Amino acid sequence: EKAGQWQQGLGLFLAMLRETLDPELITYNAVISACESCGQWQQALSVFGAMLWEAVKPDSISYNASISACEKGGQWQRALILFSGVLECPTATTVSPVSCHAAVRACEKGGQWQQ
Repeated sequence: EKAGQWQQGLGLFLAMLRETLDPELITYNAVISACESCGQWQQALSVFGAMLWEAVKPDSISYNASISACEKGGQWQRALILFSGVLECPTATTVSPVSCHAAVRACEKGGQWQQ
């Protein structure tokens, strides 16, 4: 039951875009988090990319969920790219322990402990 909810959330998000509604940061974060919680890293990153395309500035929640999605999907390289972005993010006032932990776990899962 819960596993299919990310699809509904993504569908509603895409409908918003089709109707030329401008989703706010909280909407992007909710969709990214829903995809992350169900292990849908590709969809999470697609939504993150759409957020950047629409000039919505990601915050620490955006990065946390995206990095965690990469970690769960075994995408350590992408997790590190996102983590480097959070270090330069003006809207993320501090680096979240969640982001740090997810980036480290992604490297661990990928056998990249030296990264």
